[in-house]
Amino acid sequence: MDKRARIYVAGHRGMVGSALVRRLAAGGYSNVLMRSRGELDLLNQAATADFLRREKPEFIFMAAARVGGIHANNSLRADFIYENLMVEANLIHGAHEAGVERLCFLGSSCIYPRDCPQPIREEYLLTGPLEPTNEPYAIAKIAGIKLCESYNRQYGRRYFSVMPTNLYGPNDNYDLANSHVLPALIRKAHEAKLRGDGDLVVWGSGKPRREFLYVDDLADACVFLMEQEVRDGIFNIGTGEDVTIRELAETIMSVVGFTGRIVFDTTKPDGTPKKLLDVSRMSDVGWQARMALCAGISQAYEDFEVRDGG
Repeated sequence: MDKRARIYVAGHRGMVGSALVRRLAAGGYSNVLMRSRGELDLLNQAATADFLRREKPEFIFMAAARVGGIHANNSLRADFIYENLMVEANLIHGAHEAGVERLCFLGSSCIYPRDCPQPIREEYLLTGPLEPTNEPYAIAKIAGIKLCESYNRQYGRRYFSVMPTNLYGPNDNYDLANSHVLPALIRKAHEAKLRGDGDLVVWGSGKPRREFLYVDDLADACVFLMEQEVRDGIFNIGTGEDVTIRELAETIMSVVGFTGRIVFDTTKPDGTPKKLLDVSRMSDVGWQARMALCAGISQAYEDFEVRDGG
């Protein structure tokens, strides 16, 4: 990418979008386009198309999405499938209509079948049933991947997709009703410590295994792929290592300084039993994650304390 190129980051205020803005600034890219939801409603097809025609970005990073944890995905199913389908359709079609050649679509590892072989390779997409609790979100993300593939095949665009594993880091969502497991546990452990509780209640059995990626590593991977002039395809972005939810909770308790015991609420769903990405495709092109989990959680906790008012 030319350092002077016009680059649009959709969703720049979110965790992924803000990490992309940081990474682009650090890389010397000075012409980054950003619009808040109040300035540009990506659910509005006409407004999105008009913005892209007017501003003519040369590169787009699609980090705008409706996201959340198990509870949000399972209870707001219509919102998740509708909003994500509309945003990606408006942006990808609008990018094509505006003549944008290069686009990075941000998907999710939940696109893969619930019970597919581990570690998960990119070619396992659409080989089995999805995890029921987040099926609407996953279907929307699969549609985004297929939109990119179809515009590449029919019109010769160079739109590629990245599938990050579970993300965490600065600017995360710590709302217990809508957040993912890692930020939710940071908040729960912090508040339990302040109250002097003896127990930390964790949803599920603690047995499922999850992989976690620091969001700035994801941003670095996206920019790396764009700089490498990747033409198309799906790329898993992760660390290649996983931990149990119990191990995650214990690490968070250590970082936060909560010394009580863990109590598992087995009336709550576990979700997918194991979800570890095969990251050999990224390794083959010369990229790997750098942030260790404990160090990343420490930085995430510092960010949480600042946002929580200390």
